[in-house]
Amino acid sequence: MPTHYAIRPADPAAHLFHVTCRVDRPDPAGQLFMLPAWVPGSYMIREFARHIVRITALAGGRRLALEKLDKHTWRAAPARGPIELAYEVYAWDLSVRAAHLDESRGFFNGTSVFLLPIGLEHDPCSVDILPPAGSRYTDWKVATGLTPARGTRRHGFGTYRAADYDELVDCPVEVGTFELARFDVLGVPHEIALTGRVPKLDMQRLTADLARVCEKQIRLFEPRSRKAPFSRYTFLTMAVGEGYGGLEHRNSTALLCKRDDLPFEGMKDTTEGYRNFLGLASHEYFHSWNVKRIKPAAFVPYDLTQENYTRLLWAFEGFTSYYDDLMLVRAGLLSEQQYLGTLAKTLTTVMQRTGRLKQSIADSSFDAWIKYYRQDENAPNSVVSYYQKGALVGLALDLTLRAETKGRTSLDDVMRALWKRARDGGGSYGGVQEDEIVDVAEQVSGLSLSRRIRDWTEGTRDPEFAALLAPFGIQCASRPELESPRFALMGVKTTGSGGECKLAHVFDGSPAQRSGLSAHDELVALGGVRVTRTNLDSLLARYAVGDVVECLAFRRDELMRFDIRLATQPPLKYELAAMPGASRTAQKLKSGWLGT
Repeated sequence: MPTHYAIRPADPAAHLFHVTCRVDRPDPAGQLFMLPAWVPGSYMIREFARHIVRITALAGGRRLALEKLDKHTWRAAPARGPIELAYEVYAWDLSVRAAHLDESRGFFNGTSVFLLPIGLEHDPCSVDILPPAGSRYTDWKVATGLTPARGTRRHGFGTYRAADYDELVDCPVEVGTFELARFDVLGVPHEIALTGRVPKLDMQRLTADLARVCEKQIRLFEPRSRKAPFSRYTFLTMAVGEGYGGLEHRNSTALLCKRDDLPFEGMKDTTEGYRNFLGLASHEYFHSWNVKRIKPAAFVPYDLTQENYTRLLWAFEGFTSYYDDLMLVRAGLLSEQQYLGTLAKTLTTVMQRTGRLKQSIADSSFDAWIKYYRQDENAPNSVVSYYQKGALVGLALDLTLRAETKGRTSLDDVMRALWKRARDGGGSYGGVQEDEIVDVAEQVSGLSLSRRIRDWTEGTRDPEFAALLAPFGIQCASRPELESPRFALMGVKTTGSGGECKLAHVFDGSPAQRSGLSAHDELVALGGVRVTRTNLDSLLARYAVGDVVECLAFRRDELMRFDIRLATQPPLKYELAAMPGASRTAQKLKSGWLGT
C-alpha cells in the first residue's frame, strides 16, 4: 500500500500548511518518521523539522503516543491498523529551498513538509494537494512535476503520485494564481509557471528563448536520439523586487529572480538582467543531467539526515556554471563579445580573492556544508567558490582538450561519456567515484591529464588562461581595477543603510587591513569629511594612489583613528578579446568551442 499524504494551505495569513501522513501497515514495533535535514542541491543542514509547529498521531480515530527521538525523528507507539500523523508546518521562507505561504501564493519542497516513514522509502506515494478554504482562492491552481492521478486535471487540485519518497520530495509544488505558458522542445512539453507581478511581460520571447537553450542542452547530451531524460519539464519561477536563486530537480526547477530581469513587451536589447535570468535557467536545466542523473557516488542514495560529503562539487556545480552561459552563446542569445565579457568577469572575481590560494576547490566542495553555505566576513579571504573557480577549471579543461586534440575532443565528449554511464547503468548506477572524472577525460581524449586536473582541483594552482586561450585567437590581458575606489584603493566592501557606511569585508593584504580596520567597523570620516555609503567612492577619487589619508571609525561604539596608505598596486581586472588577424586554425577551434 502506498504512503498517502495530504497537504492544505490551512491558514495563509499565519503561513501554516496542514499536512497528514497515513501509513496503512506500520512497523508493529512502532513506526519511525523522519523529516529531512537538508534539500539536495543546497549543501547545508537546514533542520526543516524546526518549522513543525505541532504534531499528533492517530490510530483508529484515537490519539496515539508519539515520542520525539531527536531533532527530526519521531516514533509512533505500536498500532494494529493504519496510523496517521497530522502536523502544521510554518512556511515563511521566500527562497527556492523550503516552503512559503501567504494569501497570494504557496510553495514547498517536499523535504520541508513531508515526513518519511522510515523503512518505506521505496514504496509508492500519493499526495492530495488541497486548496485553501474560502472564495478568494477559487482561481488558484497547481504547478508541479508530480504526475496527476486519474481524475485529477493537470494544474488542478487533487491527487498526485510518485514512484517513491525520493520522487515525491524531488518535485516542488507551486499553488496560486501564477501565469502559465507552454512550449515544446524536441517533442517534450515544457512549462513556465510565473508567480509575481511583472508588468508587460513578454512571455512569447521568454518561452522562445528558453526553448532555444533547452534544445541545445538536449542535443549536447543526446546528439543522435535528441531525447530528454524526462517526459515533461516545469520552470517554477517567482519574480520579486530583489532576489536571485535556483534549485534543480529531476523534471523541474524552482527559480527566484528580479522582476526587472524578465523581458517586457517592446524590449529591443537583451539586458544584462535578462541574460542573468537566462543563465540561471540554463544552469538549473543543465543540472537535469549533471547532478540529478550524473551524480557523485556519495549521493547514491541521498542520506537526508546528515551531510553527504564529496570532493566533486567543482565538477557538478562548477562545470554546470561553465556550461550555463556557454549554452546561451550556442543558442544565439549571447554574442561572442558578451560571452568573453562574462568569462572575464568570473576570472577577475576569482583572481582578486586570496581564498583561492588557501583552499582548493576539492576542499571547498567537501567543506561546502560548513564554509561555502555559511560564509562570514572573512569568507573572501579564506573560501574559494567551487562554482566560479570550478567553472574556470571546466573552461581550462575544455580548451586543453580541444587544442591538444586539434578539435577532435572536448569537455562535451566527457559529459556525454559520464551521461552514458548514468543512463545505461539504470538501477545499478553507483554514481561518479571521486577520481572518475579524471579517468573518463583521459579515456575520451587519449591525453595525460591527471596531474594538471589535480593541480587545479586538489591544489591551488591557477590554470594559465592566457596560454590556454591563445590557440583560439583570444587575448587575455589585465589592467588595474579602478572602477570601484573603495575596493581598488582601500580593499573593502561596504554595507549599511541610511547614512551608515559599515565594512562588510576587509580583504587580505589590503590598505584597510594593514591600517587596522576590520569588518563591522563603521566609517565616520575620511580626510576630515563625513563618510556615507554613497559618497565614499567620490571622496576616494580625490586622492592619488599611495596617498596617506586619516580615517575615523566606530568599533564597539568607540571612536578610533586609522591612517590608511591607499593602494600602490590596485588589484587586476581581466579582459578577454578576439585577437585581430587570428589564424584560420584558431578561428576553427573557436567556432567549434562556441558553436558559432
